Amino acid sequence: MTFTGRPIRIAGASGSASDRRHAIAEFACHHPTDPVDVIIADFMSEFNMATAAGRRVDQATTQTAPAYDLSFLEALNPALDDLARHGIKLAVNAGVTDTKGLYEVVMKMVQAKGLDLKVAWVSGDEVLPAVQQSLAAGQSDFRNVYTGERLADWSFEPIYAQCYLGGLGIAAAFAEGADIVLCGRVSDASPVIGAAYWYHGWRRDELDKLANAFVAGHLIECSNYVCGGNFTGFKILEHGGDGWANIGYPIAEISAEGDVVITKQAHATGGAVTVDTCTSQLLYEIQGPWYYNSDVTAVLDGIHFEQRGINRVAVRGVRSGPPPPTTKVGITARGGFQAEAWWFLTGLDIEAKARMLEAQVRRGLAPYADQFSVLKFDLLGTPMSDPHDQNRATAPLRIVVQARRAEDLAPTKFLKPITDNIMQGYPGATFHLDLRQGFPRAIFEYYVTLLPQSAVQHRVHLPWKPTADTQMLDIAPPPRSKTYPSRQPSQAVTHHDQPIDLTHDFGPTARGPLGWIVHARSGDKGSDANCGFWVRHRDEYLWLRTLLSVEMVRQLLGGEASRRPPLEIERFELPALQGVHFLFRNLLDRGVGVTTTVDFLGKNVAEFLRARHVDLPVRFLNRGKL
Repeated sequence: MTFTGRPIRIAGASGSASDRRHAIAEFACHHPTDPVDVIIADFMSEFNMATAAGRRVDQATTQTAPAYDLSFLEALNPALDDLARHGIKLAVNAGVTDTKGLYEVVMKMVQAKGLDLKVAWVSGDEVLPAVQQSLAAGQSDFRNVYTGERLADWSFEPIYAQCYLGGLGIAAAFAEGADIVLCGRVSDASPVIGAAYWYHGWRRDELDKLANAFVAGHLIECSNYVCGGNFTGFKILEHGGDGWANIGYPIAEISAEGDVVITKQAHATGGAVTVDTCTSQLLYEIQGPWYYNSDVTAVLDGIHFEQRGINRVAVRGVRSGPPPPTTKVGITARGGFQAEAWWFLTGLDIEAKARMLEAQVRRGLAPYADQFSVLKFDLLGTPMSDPHDQNRATAPLRIVVQARRAEDLAPTKFLKPITDNIMQGYPGATFHLDLRQGFPRAIFEYYVTLLPQSAVQHRVHLPWKPTADTQMLDIAPPPRSKTYPSRQPSQAVTHHDQPIDLTHDFGPTARGPLGWIVHARSGDKGSDANCGFWVRHRDEYLWLRTLLSVEMVRQLLGGEASRRPPLEIERFELPALQGVHFLFRNLLDRGVGVTTTVDFLGKNVAEFLRARHVDLPVRFLNRGKL
């Protein structure tokens, strides 16, 4: 089916399992005044994929929680009547590691309401057998895309593997009459690609259109982010509408030619869609100018945004390339166990108090420490100078430990030696009385590699069809692909036709936080963190790209960049966005499930770097601080 005459309107209703639950129902009930054709929602992440893998494997022997996402069901139930009433399509990646199980529950909900909704589900993302067979046959050594390690050398035993599927299974399901399409691990943008492909009747070789839909999908798949959530310009959003209290949800309008406009809900909500909010979301997860999907590669070095009105931003400058022949695979293994304890340090001599506590606790843990794989002490923050209340004079110290076996983190071997230390402790020694984090919890290692798309059995299930041979539809891999270099283009310093002197060419300077002038946004991709910086004015961009070389950013990262081996940093420029993007390889330890940093999603890398002091041109500061 092909629709003509207007763009498809696709609503982004969830960005994670911990997003608010109301958006699907809200979009559906406001359809008469703010119509949308398809609602998409993203409930999956590397963390819940890995933890759900453990639950899925355990289901064979024990009673465990479901391995699909329960929060999706909370969001879906109040929306079902309006979805049916208005004929709105829905595509979600909420199956996590049990999409068929989710389908069975959703069908019971639909039937209980007496609704005539056709529910399809997509399989093919579960690929551990394909990985094992290829490994045994010597067809691939499955190098880790972050570390270069071979899978055979990994010190953990894989229990589950999931690959990232493209959007054409979703498109096929809609074309066959599905109202709701349930997916496991499709890529975050695949529901938008699939919806646009179906609606406009595109072909697989129309790569420019697919690339634009891919970027649109990336912009709205994190729901509120493109409307002002997690945005360094958040202070300007405090007043007007619902202000900060209720940031709205986005809509992507995609024409038959692939033109994209990002907007938001028409009814009263807070937030905004601007060039800066779109830039913020774009820079969130990219790792270079080539942005890969199973259906297309988007080339981003010329991308820019154009404000077309209030809460309306057009996407410009996206180019395309064929998709890679491979797709990303996440392999899960049981990683052991982790426990934590927290202490509070107040007032003067915080650093000395922290050293005292660490020396005492290390001595208490010494009889058991040879079984620990990790033991870390982190002082988080610094009290205010001359604080006006006691809380602002306090900094927490976090002790985190990991071990392969739960018994090695039993209370007698971790919690008790830590809490028993209180009487000889630093002045004011106080630990957190909620000790639940001090008991061992399971953690999961997550190994990211690549699998040929030809080894994936991407399949759509259409249970309402009359015969068995019509109830399953296989989706072929892309007919044309391109192998890209393993590393993206990187430029350690900017290029100038004429030499630039930061000390003299921009006038008088004042020392202050980088974030007084510069926006930034960061996030995680496995163990890597990425961070993009951009400025509001064209003349500031010359200064920004001159200042932010790889070496300067290494200095700003400070202790994080001085590890051994040295932190690898890649850099590329986005001149049309007035931005510079960095990839920090393996900054996040071993990824979200097992990293010992509190910034387990890498989102505060940008906030840390914006707080670092540099010499700022006074003429830029006179325009007003961010």
